[in-house]
Amino acid sequence: MSYKPEISYYSVAPRVVKSGIPSRITISPLFEHVQLSPQSTYEIYCTPMEDIGNHSSFKRRHKPTWRLVNGAIELTHLFEGEQEHSLLLEEVRNNDRAPLADFRVYSVDDDLFSLKPYKGDMHMHSNRSDGRESPGYVAASCRKIGMDFMALTDHRQYEPSVESQRAFKDAEIDLQIFRGEEVHPPDNPIHIINFGGAASINRLFEDSSYRSEVKRIENAFADLPDNLDSYYYASSLWCFDKIRQLGGLGIFCHPYWVSHERYHIPGSLTDRMFIDQPFDAYELIGGYQMHEVESNMLQVLRYQEETANGRRIPIVGVSDAHGCDRGDLFGWYFTIIFSASLELQDIFSSIKNLYSVAVEHIPGIIPRAHGPMRLAKYAQFLLREVFPGHDALCHEEGLEMYRYLAGHESSGTRLAELKGRVEAYLELCYGGTAD
Repeated sequence: MSYKPEISYYSVAPRVVKSGIPSRITISPLFEHVQLSPQSTYEIYCTPMEDIGNHSSFKRRHKPTWRLVNGAIELTHLFEGEQEHSLLLEEVRNNDRAPLADFRVYSVDDDLFSLKPYKGDMHMHSNRSDGRESPGYVAASCRKIGMDFMALTDHRQYEPSVESQRAFKDAEIDLQIFRGEEVHPPDNPIHIINFGGAASINRLFEDSSYRSEVKRIENAFADLPDNLDSYYYASSLWCFDKIRQLGGLGIFCHPYWVSHERYHIPGSLTDRMFIDQPFDAYELIGGYQMHEVESNMLQVLRYQEETANGRRIPIVGVSDAHGCDRGDLFGWYFTIIFSASLELQDIFSSIKNLYSVAVEHIPGIIPRAHGPMRLAKYAQFLLREVFPGHDALCHEEGLEMYRYLAGHESSGTRLAELKGRVEAYLELCYGGTAD
């Protein structure tokens, strides 16, 4: 991503406004070298990225109403359509115009305006399975890189996610830490995430009734293709159903992961998963190394093909990281949800109602959001214009969470002081309706 000094030199509030309603934007220089002089002449032009608009007087390059108040620009404008808008600030010098800054605003319809964007990762591992760090450290690391919610999902283990919650049970933090596990049904190659469930699914495999219940499901399906192992299929259905019974979200994981020279999950099982969609969400983007990105590409292509055929597929992006400080995977892949809050049920609702995108942000490469075009386009704007400020606040809180884990006496007080800053920042980024 190219560096935009406008991001750090100026405060722009709000950055997201309601479409079709006059909105007030305030642009405040933050440093002496970008202060605006009352003795100079400035002009501002607003350019919509896409549609010109429905007003007959609306021009491609429009001069909005604005004034300079105590060194800040106060601008009122009706931003039409659901799209990005450029606000180009120029200084007029002897009939020449010198561009000073290009600010960006996004206008959205009512449904998106009522939802805030949050970042999360619900598939990663600690040293309780095959990761490197303790559960609490993983949680703090998530906050340090800008996550608003997370779930630790160790292989066949639910308790480490509970440990990650306990690590901060007496601390006032904004990071939402949820329970989870990676589910590995016996003798079934499928991988499933139990995100937010009230108890472990892996523990249920120890019950003698598991095999008989799966057998009943097998017997209920007489029309399965010959190349589909009926136990694989029935066992998968059993798992997704149990996750829902426990109040969790069942995620179908990495169908194109290559293991031992083949896709770990048989193609016949993947095909049936998309036909019946027993899962609650599909792991669209997952934690692959750079040399394995073809797997993510295939997962995205499969999603595009299935949605083109009319399927509604909720999606998530996850890191599947096995270490926070090893330099790969962690933070490379995540989910952006558009949600009323960070309450678990609101997160579930957003994902199930297709208000989420999967993001890949490999170091040195421009982040890419995948999902419905409307949301992916909006997410690209947020990743460029809104999340840098969000992530800076999260980073400070994450560092303090490390200190809290290390036993620093003042860290509890400092975390309480930091609480609420990220939400206040998001509130500042939204709004601006003119009276």
